[in-house]
Amino acid sequence: MIAPGVAAPTVSSGVRLGYGVGSFCTATFTAVPGLLLLYYMTNFLAVPAWLAGVVVTAPKVWDLLINPLVGRWSDRTASRLGPRRPWLLAGACTLPVAFFLVFAGPPLTGVPAALYVGACFLAAATAYALFEVPYKAMPAEMTDDYHERTSLLQWRMVFVGAGTAIAGIAAPAIVNSQGDSGTLDSYRLMGVVIAVVLLAAMLGSFLGTARAPMTGAPQADTGSLIRQFAVVRGNASFLWLTVLSCTQQLAVAIMLAAAPYFAAYTIGDPKATTSLFAALVGPMMLTMPLWSWLSRRFDKRGAMILAALTFATGTALALATPLFGGWYAHAMILLVGTGVAGVTLLQFSMLADVIAQDAADTGKRRAGVFTGLWTAVESGVSSFGALIFGVILSMGGFLSSEPSRPVEQPDSAVTAVLVGQTAVPALIILLSVAMTFGYRIKDPMRAAAPAPDGSG
Repeated sequence: MIAPGVAAPTVSSGVRLGYGVGSFCTATFTAVPGLLLLYYMTNFLAVPAWLAGVVVTAPKVWDLLINPLVGRWSDRTASRLGPRRPWLLAGACTLPVAFFLVFAGPPLTGVPAALYVGACFLAAATAYALFEVPYKAMPAEMTDDYHERTSLLQWRMVFVGAGTAIAGIAAPAIVNSQGDSGTLDSYRLMGVVIAVVLLAAMLGSFLGTARAPMTGAPQADTGSLIRQFAVVRGNASFLWLTVLSCTQQLAVAIMLAAAPYFAAYTIGDPKATTSLFAALVGPMMLTMPLWSWLSRRFDKRGAMILAALTFATGTALALATPLFGGWYAHAMILLVGTGVAGVTLLQFSMLADVIAQDAADTGKRRAGVFTGLWTAVESGVSSFGALIFGVILSMGGFLSSEPSRPVEQPDSAVTAVLVGQTAVPALIILLSVAMTFGYRIKDPMRAAAPAPDGSG
């Protein structure tokens, strides 16, 4: 039974499921390196904190080139599988191998180890682009309905939550299975397990979207990449959405990089990383109907503001963790998770609206260019989270180490961990609230509705 005023869905449940399962890949690949890679290098490979931050950041700069190119290629791909799906398959064949190599742990330390990890992470970022850019372009081409895009993306967010659970709960649990802080062997085992998860998710999405409907402009934009960038640059809604999304993702990235340190040095239990992520993921999987309802009630921009404020409030209040202890930190992360769920869902729903609006206005298929540029900028900005937190640690005097020679951190380093996990992300996320007012696309049904007095 369809509620009055709500259009019948045009995307089947099977396709929604098939599309959503791909987010096991996108969530897991984003979260695992963001959560564990910096800690792995500083505490197991004896890489200085600032250099480890550069290693995590530098390969992502490559995304600024490769992601728009992949988007353009997918726009122009003519295949019986559709313009996007061959690229999903290409990513599935390459990313799992590259990911495992990142955590393979060769007998290297210091600068040589940093060079090895950087090269493998560059290869993984390239393989990830092959899948992620076309994957993000697909929702805008599956339906023309403003609110069905949010409904479709709810399915994706459920799998984002599940993928984040694998990254934030299972991955640290595997790492810690051979000791409180893990071993090189446990990191290798984690790399194998996550690589298998990535392969299954990517193949599942490739197969599950075989019957996905394709709407919108059938003709690819054949203009030069520079000209297409100029068109994208002139889209005010896309620019505002990209800026506010990057701001939010930077805050999330800093928190991810800080999480193992927060568990070890603020809460005093390295294994608390697992339970903290459980607190984060729970709301992400359970509050999707709430945020979907709020987006209908207050439109997407109003719901985005509520979500960002919820995120910022929980992060700021976590600053009091040393006073109240671990239970308090987990309660605040539950609040943070509720906000993260909202901003993430609404980011992707708004992006699909921008792409669909551009196709309607121009009659051209540029979804790949939009998502390629979006993913490149977002990925590049997110990668600065580890770099920023690495700099914060260095300013606090954090001491790198190897498992065989543990060190005791100075009080200034412990304070830097707390500030980097709480106060800094809270200030950054508040900036996105102001940026949200620059986004202008609204529900077309609401915009066209007559005024209550019958005028307009």
